[in-house]
Amino acid sequence: MRDPVAAIGPVLCVVGARPNYMKMAPLMRAFAAEPHFPRAVLVHTGQHYDYALNERLFADLAMPAPDVNLEVGSGSHAVQTAEVMKRFEPLLDEYAPSCVIVVGDVNSTLACSLVAAKRGVAVVHVEAGLRSYDRAMPEEINRVLTDQIADLLYTTERSALDNLMREGVDPARVQFVGNLMIDSLRAAAPKAVAPVETLRAAGQDANALAGGYGLVTLHRPSNVDAPQTLEPLLTALAEIGERLALVWPLHPRTRANIERFGLDRFLRLPRLVCLPPQGYLEMVGLMRDARVVLTDSGGVQEETTALGVPCLTLRENTERPITIEQGTNTLIGRDLAALHSAVGQILSDGGKCGRLPELWDGHCGERIAAHLGRWLHARRAAESHA
Repeated sequence: MRDPVAAIGPVLCVVGARPNYMKMAPLMRAFAAEPHFPRAVLVHTGQHYDYALNERLFADLAMPAPDVNLEVGSGSHAVQTAEVMKRFEPLLDEYAPSCVIVVGDVNSTLACSLVAAKRGVAVVHVEAGLRSYDRAMPEEINRVLTDQIADLLYTTERSALDNLMREGVDPARVQFVGNLMIDSLRAAAPKAVAPVETLRAAGQDANALAGGYGLVTLHRPSNVDAPQTLEPLLTALAEIGERLALVWPLHPRTRANIERFGLDRFLRLPRLVCLPPQGYLEMVGLMRDARVVLTDSGGVQEETTALGVPCLTLRENTERPITIEQGTNTLIGRDLAALHSAVGQILSDGGKCGRLPELWDGHCGERIAAHLGRWLHARRAAESHA
């Protein structure tokens, strides 16, 4: 008798940049644990290629080594998207997949979705329906277009369905499952590296953390790609550092811009501890023990909400409104006076407590694996009778 699982082609699971890894790791584990799930093939596009942002994260997340690495590397949005498409297409011939699974909103997400859709291969988008309504963000374009061509859309919060329906997406294609980032966070928490150990490993004085600290992560082009926006932010960080020590793992893009704009004096401030890019277990430890996190990262907004740590988001908008409505996040924008006020409030009373959003319970991967397995078998049965 023919094995029904063997009759279903493998699923190609695409990762390309740091935020993707935390979403794909629990999904790969859940697929492996599901007895009737087809083979999962992990495809790394190579969109991020720095060791600290790549191989180290695979180890921290206990992810298997990629089955395929397309080694695309950096480039403009157009060049990078086109190169991913060109290198990804032959995999559809090689593996004849039943579907392509993409996560998040990076260039690799859209590129692989476009290739699969035009070849008639089902596209499954995890973390669908999030919207900042800011088309100046490349990620927003990636989200909107990927959702339009996806066959199955998994959402992290219920408001995502409203966003998708306004754009004409059939709600029958949408499934609310929760947040994979929280699956990874819960798995990592017992293994998280203590902040003092992180500083020591980087050759920094761990005594800088006495009395508490804030954590900084900044990498968005709107914040770091122009000196007229970056310098005022650095000045604000220097001023906040007089009240609270700040730990800042510097993204390579941000460090390069600081040096290019001649602002490297800010990297030598005694109360601003600059670190190289950190692994996931180090970042979880730094977030968990911080008094406040200052960020422009979408994922960090979610992680701080799950950890119950106050978060100040240095952006004009967010695609994750649930972290403001239910979580610990406050949207600051570029209002540096508001930033100082918010930090002062947190130091005074501890800041927003928030609560854990619905289905952010560490079992999102299991729900997706069970639902997707049924969906693929039903699709295969329908094709057999067509």
